[in-house]
Amino acid sequence: MKVFKNIFKQIISVENLFAAWDFFKAGKLLKTDVACFEWGLEENIFALHHELRLKNYRYGPYFGFWIHDPKLRRIHKATVRDRVLHHAIFRILNPIFEPTFIGDSFSCRVGKGTHKGVARLGAIVRQVSQNGTRPCFALKCDIQKFFDSVDQGILLGILNRRVKDPDANWLLSQVVTSYKVERERERANSQFQKGVPIGNLTSQLFVNVYMNEFDQFVKHKLRVKLYLRYTDDFILVAENKEYLLKLVPAIERFLGDDLALKLHPQKVVIRTLNQGIDFLGYVVFLNHRQLRAKTKYRILKKLSKRWQNFEVGEISENDFGQSFQSYLGVLSHANTFKLSQNMKNQFWTSE
Repeated sequence: MKVFKNIFKQIISVENLFAAWDFFKAGKLLKTDVACFEWGLEENIFALHHELRLKNYRYGPYFGFWIHDPKLRRIHKATVRDRVLHHAIFRILNPIFEPTFIGDSFSCRVGKGTHKGVARLGAIVRQVSQNGTRPCFALKCDIQKFFDSVDQGILLGILNRRVKDPDANWLLSQVVTSYKVERERERANSQFQKGVPIGNLTSQLFVNVYMNEFDQFVKHKLRVKLYLRYTDDFILVAENKEYLLKLVPAIERFLGDDLALKLHPQKVVIRTLNQGIDFLGYVVFLNHRQLRAKTKYRILKKLSKRWQNFEVGEISENDFGQSFQSYLGVLSHANTFKLSQNMKNQFWTSE
């Protein structure tokens, strides 16, 4: 395994911090905290560099708020200074870890994403079923309270196996341990907490690094050929239902023993291709896919809200049009012609 030394200087270099700022600021300059940081940009960047170089840097507080995406999630927003640092870390670490990830990991990676994951599942089920002439089963699972269950000590151990730079490891520890799950602020017999914050750019990388351990186990220890993952949702596809069921205990043991995670007991299901395989907001069949009912309801609810905002003048016609087209884009990945036409008739009549 290739290891990387002397990367701390790359992360904290003034050039990397300014480059990180350029990526971070895109689309955010109208936000008050971002505009304030830009007002004294050079002073802020050099001060951050100085603190990091002397290892006087201390992580700032998080601001928490709730979103529906589609279920209720708690987002933790870091300060602008810390988010610029996230980008600086990501710029150096992502090229180190990205080549180690499997091809069928689709979350938060360039050239991947939800639609690529759903398309790949469609190709897999056609392969296994030989275009509908043979049985095809999918074992679908996800992990209980995933983001709040990631063990920070295990995560740092995984990162430190490849990053052999004490100063970089100090910085990674500062970032990882900055977050504390509210209900679990004190854990007996452990120096580490659990959890990574939804919303941090570094969390996207850390989650993939963490779950890559599981990906490698499934592919190389269990020797499962057809396996896909998006964050903590994963699917194994095979011709034989019993074969998939026999894998569940081994999966549970590895997740528990090596990653301190648990499968969600109500979300371990076997689906046939004829029933449709629910994945990432779509239900995949042999030759088509449908929009999941909850996804359809969420889109219509959000679009109705945007329409109300437009009618009372809170957003412009252009803003509503952009939202409308983005939802049509989601629908274009499924067999939703009738739904799309109904939405156009209800909300949008001009071209």
